[in-house]
Amino acid sequence: RVLEPLIHNNVVCHALEAMIFASIACSILGVIISRMNLSSIGFTMSHAAFAGASIGMFLETSAQLAAIAFSMAVAALIGPVSDKAKMAADATLGVIFAMSMAVAIFLISYMQYLGRGLSAGSLLFGDVVSLYREEIYALAAVSLLSVLFVLLFYKEICAIMFNMKIAQASGMQVKVVYYMLLFIIALSVALCLNIVGGLLIFVWLVTPASIASQFCFNVKSMFIVAPLVALLVSAIGVWAGFEYTLPVAPLVALLLTCTFGLAVTISPKRKVTARMH
Repeated sequence: RVLEPLIHNNVVCHALEAMIFASIACSILGVIISRMNLSSIGFTMSHAAFAGASIGMFLETSAQLAAIAFSMAVAALIGPVSDKAKMAADATLGVIFAMSMAVAIFLISYMQYLGRGLSAGSLLFGDVVSLYREEIYALAAVSLLSVLFVLLFYKEICAIMFNMKIAQASGMQVKVVYYMLLFIIALSVALCLNIVGGLLIFVWLVTPASIASQFCFNVKSMFIVAPLVALLVSAIGVWAGFEYTLPVAPLVALLLTCTFGLAVTISPKRKVTARMH
């Protein structure tokens, strides 16, 4: 109950807390993803969680638990499939993305055909209004896990971001750290599904890191700036969404993309590049 003494409206308080924790987890992981040039992990995991939630609804069990289980299974598949099929990680992610999307669309269409009255709107676009306290606790835990992961494995993460093969040749446990990253991303995305929505999680994973990269000249500062940007924009989005009766998650996604456009325009790196030319 972090913000309840400050914000007396429980719905607004829960929405803001959820967006804060989701922003911290996704933006920190997003820095690693963007620096590894594997942004496709974001949309692959988001659609894996979406497919898992659809399976949960079809089986009439917990959609969130099913989303977590399916995302974890996908995270476990990425490495072995790449190795066995001798495919690049991006190609493997593309195949898994297509499979996840097909599963989700088939099950949702089939449930509608059966007349089960499924509404997939909250899974696609998020719903910050009807959140349980347990969901916020889970988001707080995964955001803390993301921070601890970076602090404990900072050296290995930096080495992997620079060059995975060189890091492996130097004796680092590259695969262990890489799989830990995949599992944390899978968990974060699955927990954020109800808040941000399957179609918008990719924005949280990529855009704050992209904004930070316009102003930061090293990875350490990106790990600080990206969450701060995500927190600020998310807080503004929650306030504006409730103040003017607007959908919160899509509004925050729109504000993040607008902020990225502004960041590119005023970026000091752009001025440096202009001087060089």
